Amino acid sequence: MCINCLQLGRRRFLSAAGIAGTGLLLGTRRADASPAATALSPVDALAALKAGNQKFVAAPLACEKDMARQRAEVAKSQSPWATILTCADSRVVPELVFGGTGLGELFVARNAGNMADTATLGTLEYGAEHLGSPLIVVLGHERCGAVAAAVEVVTKKARLPGSIGLMVDAIVPAVQAVLGKPGDLIDNAVRENSRRTAAKIASESAIIGELAGQGKVKIVYAHYDLDSGVVEFLT
Repeated sequence: MCINCLQLGRRRFLSAAGIAGTGLLLGTRRADASPAATALSPVDALAALKAGNQKFVAAPLACEKDMARQRAEVAKSQSPWATILTCADSRVVPELVFGGTGLGELFVARNAGNMADTATLGTLEYGAEHLGSPLIVVLGHERCGAVAAAVEVVTKKARLPGSIGLMVDAIVPAVQAVLGKPGDLIDNAVRENSRRTAAKIASESAIIGELAGQGKVKIVYAHYDLDSGVVEFLT
C-alpha cells in the first residue's frame, strides 16, 4: 500500500467518524497564518495514529508521492493533528511508523531517550497552544540505547563522558523505579521513562496542563517494537 493510499484511507476514516468542527485555539496567540487548526479531537487523533500504525505493520510499503504539491499546500502554514515526542534513534521515524503521514500532519520532537527538557517542553507547548495540535504522544522504543546506558549507570556504576552523562542521568530515576520487577530491566525502564515523561509534561507545563484540563489536549505514552513495527499505547 503506498502513502497516497494511506492518506486516502485516513480521509475515509475521518469522514466515517463524522469529524467536524472549527479547530482549536483560533485566536491572536496563533503564530502561523493557517486559517484553522485541525478539526480532530484528541480521541480522533489517537484513533488515526492507531489506524496508521496498523497499516504500517500490515503493509510497510511506500511509493512516490506528489511532494511538490503538498509542500506548496503547507509552506505558509501548518495545522498538525498530533505531536510526537520520541527518541532520536534512526529506526524510529514517526511519519512512517504511523502509516506514511505527509508534510504538515505530525509535529515531532526528538532526542535521545525522549526526554522533556526545557527546549522540548517549549516545543510541545508551541504545538499545542499555537498550532492547535490536540494529542501529545511520548513514544519510547524497544532496545533504547539511552535507557540501556542508564541501566549501566545504575547496575554497573558506569560513568559516561561529557553531556552524554548528564543526559543519561535524567533517565536513571526511571531505571531505579523498576529495579527488581519481573521482566526485562531495559524494557521496563523504557516504559517507565516514557510514563514519567508524559507525567512531567502534564505537571510542569502550565500551558499544556490547562489545555488538558479543558479536554483540548490529551497526553499519552506508548512503546514501539522495533521487530514487529507495532506501537503499543499504554494510556
